[in-house]
Amino acid sequence: MEKLIIGSRGSELALWQANFIKDNLANHTDVPVEIRIVKTQGDKIDHLSFSEMEGKGFFTKELEEALLGGTIDLAVHSLKDLQTTMPDGLNLGAVCFREDQRELVLIRAEVYDSEAPLGIKKGATVGTSSVRRQCQIAHLAPTLKIKDLRGNVPTRARKLREGQYDAIILAYAGVKRLGLDVSDLKSFLLGTSYFLPAPAQGILGIQVRRDDRQMASIVGALDDANLRKQVALERGLLARFDGGCQLPLAVTSEIVYDGYLLRATLGVRQETGWAGLRRVDLTGADIETLIDRAYQCLNSPADPATEPHDRP
Repeated sequence: MEKLIIGSRGSELALWQANFIKDNLANHTDVPVEIRIVKTQGDKIDHLSFSEMEGKGFFTKELEEALLGGTIDLAVHSLKDLQTTMPDGLNLGAVCFREDQRELVLIRAEVYDSEAPLGIKKGATVGTSSVRRQCQIAHLAPTLKIKDLRGNVPTRARKLREGQYDAIILAYAGVKRLGLDVSDLKSFLLGTSYFLPAPAQGILGIQVRRDDRQMASIVGALDDANLRKQVALERGLLARFDGGCQLPLAVTSEIVYDGYLLRATLGVRQETGWAGLRRVDLTGADIETLIDRAYQCLNSPADPATEPHDRP
């Protein structure tokens, strides 16, 4: 092998992640490593919300096709973007380097209210295109207006500063990894017992070809065995719903002394918006049993919760 080619999207965060993996792979191979940008559907279509886009794998399909076609040797993803069903011929060679999985609220100073849910004044406009976030916002702070927000992390912050939104909610992992300065905005983190993140949020995933044993060996050195178990739990529940970005499912997990703690919420739709949330908080030692229990509870025909949980 003359060189190893990493496939990545072209956003600042994606390139940070690709370069981070490149630096870590240098400890496990002497082969020169190159990064190749692959533009995805999600990058090309930035005027539609995720719920309006057709299909799945908005930010991954073209990378997977490049990997299968042999123009790249591995693909680096934010694992939350990756579909739970892997294309034939590809494997998840490593799950690694989980950053803080919490959600970050950024608020323009004039609409900050320390006593309000989410710290945002009544009637303000919050930006997000994630239905997972939308249903939780509607549940916790029903007076807020929700407006679609697309773009990479710096673009979202810029739109907030320009006054297109009063507040935005986004993954803290991206802000932290980029070292983005948000000191001019009010900001705080939402505890995972209060506002739940996407399954596998903050985790990097590395895809390789199934028949490329050399690459699997190199990439496998970065794999985190305990983190892979949490990924199996969080993404396993997502897989049971056969969902992706268009599913209002939030999931987080922790390894505890007797197994795992699993928290999940599912937004319940109605014709004009959201009827509420269904939520589970479960513990257990067996991953598949926990997934089954959570799936059954979240699919329960019982009325969804209408009262928000306590603030963090």
